[in-house]
Amino acid sequence: MTKFGFDKDLLAGKTVVLTGAGRGIGLAIAKALVECGAKLIAHSGRAGTASSLEGIADAIFEGDLSEGQACVDFVDFVKSKTSDVDVLINNAGTMLGRFAADALTMEQYDKLVALNQTSVVRITSGLIPLLKTSHSASIINTVSISATTGGSAGSSIYSSTKAFVATYTKALATELAPDGIRVNAVSPGTIATDFHERYSTKEKLEKTRNAIPLRRLGTADDCAPAYVFFASERLSGYVTGQVFEINGGQLIC
Repeated sequence: MTKFGFDKDLLAGKTVVLTGAGRGIGLAIAKALVECGAKLIAHSGRAGTASSLEGIADAIFEGDLSEGQACVDFVDFVKSKTSDVDVLINNAGTMLGRFAADALTMEQYDKLVALNQTSVVRITSGLIPLLKTSHSASIINTVSISATTGGSAGSSIYSSTKAFVATYTKALATELAPDGIRVNAVSPGTIATDFHERYSTKEKLEKTRNAIPLRRLGTADDCAPAYVFFASERLSGYVTGQVFEINGGQLIC
């Protein structure tokens, strides 16, 4: 059994492609998938984070997916490593900063949309032919609680890109169902990773923690099992088009 209680052979023989795997939630996902026997082709976006995947991933690609050519290169990289993909996890994304609506530049807007939204479409479209060769394929997209709430001040575009991906998830689930491809999303709440160290103050996080019914921030390990669940046909073979919230009860309030 893995540390999450899954069968170590749950994903044996499965090829999983994971973006944004070098740190935080992505790294926790990577470790959980490999513990369950998956073959992992991983993308690491931030310079220097690829080393964290050594000994975990079977193949590692480093690049900035906000650049269109990097998305093309990543799809080609995956195709050079495998002829079929069983699971695609689009996890790469960030906030870049908090930008007031009346001060946002088009350069900031374009960068956010390119990474959080367009790269998901580019990579998914490029890998659908390989997913169709699987007998039990699954696409899992990472969104955010802010896709539902709109987020806090300065995150309007980030929140909007995540809302786009949530809707894209549901639309793909309908379109790809005849091909046997399930499409779901995982929506983390406030997770204690370096994401919030960069974009949230300690005071803001403490206020959020006090408002969460479970009275704590989430961890990357709180999120990882959901991706294993959606990756496994045995566990979620009749689940598609869903956005699974992991937030300690934040949306109750």
